[in-house]
Amino acid sequence: MAREAITPAALAARPLLFASGEEAFVASRVRTTLITPDGSDPTWAREVVASLEPGERALCALSFAAGAPGLAHVVEGSERALRRPDRDEEVQRSFEVTEFPTAEEYAGMVERALDLIADGTLDKVVLGRCLDAVSTPAMVPAEIIDRLLTTRPGRYVFSLPLDELHDVRELEEPGAVLLGASPELLVRRQGREITCTPLAGSAPRSVDAAEDAAGAARLRDSAKDLAEHAFVVEAIVHALKAVCVEIEWPAQPELLATDTVWHLATPITARLAGDEGGPSALDLAQLLHPTPAVGGVPAAAASATIAALEGDLRDWFAGCVGWVDAAGDGEFAVTIRAAVVDDDHLRLFAGAGIVAGSVPEAEVRETGAKLATMARVTGFEPPHGVASS
Repeated sequence: MAREAITPAALAARPLLFASGEEAFVASRVRTTLITPDGSDPTWAREVVASLEPGERALCALSFAAGAPGLAHVVEGSERALRRPDRDEEVQRSFEVTEFPTAEEYAGMVERALDLIADGTLDKVVLGRCLDAVSTPAMVPAEIIDRLLTTRPGRYVFSLPLDELHDVRELEEPGAVLLGASPELLVRRQGREITCTPLAGSAPRSVDAAEDAAGAARLRDSAKDLAEHAFVVEAIVHALKAVCVEIEWPAQPELLATDTVWHLATPITARLAGDEGGPSALDLAQLLHPTPAVGGVPAAAASATIAALEGDLRDWFAGCVGWVDAAGDGEFAVTIRAAVVDDDHLRLFAGAGIVAGSVPEAEVRETGAKLATMARVTGFEPPHGVASS
């Protein structure tokens, strides 16, 4: 079946891309989109992988909540770089920005979560807040992706249209795009080898080198952050035991730096049980997601708390995004440091893990640092209360 190549205009309007480190997969052709109302349905994951032909991948996104949508664009890729539209000079844009909940409201959400932790309902919950921006003129997703690939606030750069595609020309039509640069690997499958690198426990960075180093040291030794991180590692290891052997991870987490945030990170390696077959990368993403790095412990109580306190802020945020091929290999990142761009509208989301010992003002600062990262890379200065929080 002949497949129409994606044009430069389509790549600029709504790119299909997943980049890991120096390796960038940019789709050159699209065959179809497979959407499910329940991205956690294992039957759908098997159908996606079974539909793939040699040379194809499915670029996928799963929502945060169980029973929420999943999508998979079936594509081929040969482009090695994203081609921006030709411009004589950078377009100057103005932005009208709304912060919600406000810093004060978010601190109140953290206090309510701490009450639930104190009464034994929760051990941990991740709570988030948003920035909405309206730009004049409208934003071009390829320009944002170009800055993400250049500045790399996170290792995993991605861009996926959030609607159904059956024709290359549909990429040039208006529609929402999920894009970002996540620092967090949910899962990678290469043959029988499995890798996860969860992040949990964070601290804002400082422009002062001495203070930055001191902040990293405080994070590395923080009992509160180490406990938060341990919840995530334990949950992932427990889930992997159902399908893997030879699971290994270090006793202490490492420090991982982005431009604005220090993270605690633990590399976990494993091997799929058996000599052949087994779950695909998409199956594994469904198995692991959402981890306590974006949800909480216990999972059901944390999800209920998130729904009650956040409302419908998340949607595709705090989900996962990545690719899988016909052999089942692939790579998925957690959908953080992300934005949804829809013509002149942009939404950013950032969360922080709340555990016993969390301080509301510190969680406001942490989410502010994360929001500021994506605000600047998408083209605007965050509100003063966010940038300085």
